Amino acid sequence: MKNNVSISTTPAIQTLTAAAPTVQLVTAFTPSDSTDQRLTYVSSDPTKATVSATGLVTRVANGTTTITVTTVKGAKTYTVAITCTA
Repeated sequence: MKNNVSISTTPAIQTLTAAAPTVQLVTAFTPSDSTDQRLTYVSSDPTKATVSATGLVTRVANGTTTITVTTVKGAKTYTVAITCTA
């Protein structure tokens, strides 16, 4: 098992619009061969944007929210700023 795992998610900042209402978050692990790459995703304000178990963010209404990505093992976190506009 690898220790000292870190994660990063792209895009780190995203604007969602009515014309482009979704974005798929992509998370990279360092080291890339980490043995447990399970993640959870949580929106700080699901009235603005929701996030699926696979990291698909969907615009709900205008405003801002933060998506927090967390490793299941070790609880390492990364945040993504989401702005939803018309």
